[in-house]
Amino acid sequence: MKVTKFPQSCLLIETKEKKILVDPGNLKYKEEYFKAWNEVDMILITHKHPDHCYAEVLEKLNSAIKIYSTQEVQNTYPNLKINVVKEGDEIELGAIKIEVVHAIHGYQPLLKGDKEIHENVGYIVDDGQNRLYATSDTICFRNDYKADILCTPVTGHGLTMSAFEAALYSKEVGAILTLPIHMDNPAFPPDLEYIKEMFEKYDAEYEILENDETIEVE
Repeated sequence: MKVTKFPQSCLLIETKEKKILVDPGNLKYKEEYFKAWNEVDMILITHKHPDHCYAEVLEKLNSAIKIYSTQEVQNTYPNLKINVVKEGDEIELGAIKIEVVHAIHGYQPLLKGDKEIHENVGYIVDDGQNRLYATSDTICFRNDYKADILCTPVTGHGLTMSAFEAALYSKEVGAILTLPIHMDNPAFPPDLEYIKEMFEKYDAEYEILENDETIEVE
């Protein structure tokens, strides 16, 4: 399984000769991304915030690419053709199974009104060898999910897990590798030293990828 990190929470997962794009958003978007995004087999969107769903670009992509997300995302972007999913659903792409799982977007007063999230999901991509769990923007919560690769925000601010919870969470889901994401918003900058301190304190393997960097997990 190969994982390429694009800005913020966007990930390109390549496995079993398929390409899955997760949360293609508008932060630090570059025109050169269009070609890569336009060659995927499937797009998974966790929630409606534009840093996870760049609708203006998605509308221009090949119409054969299936986009999966929540009803709230469909309502927010009516010009997108969304295959609506909810927690507990399972999507199949060839030999790959994708579980739609629970996620809880944190709240703070800056999210009042249209910015508040009422529907949010994560995705676990299982290719039979590895399970990659893209959590979405979520606070920590009890569950029995298991994954080899955990892709999760670590910036906190009441909206997502901080590095403290993320390090503990990675151990709980059994991840052999955690890829911190959601670090490109200047309003919520990451504390790289704190991330390192927490993951090392709790003996959790992690790798901070640069944007456009690819990692391969056997």
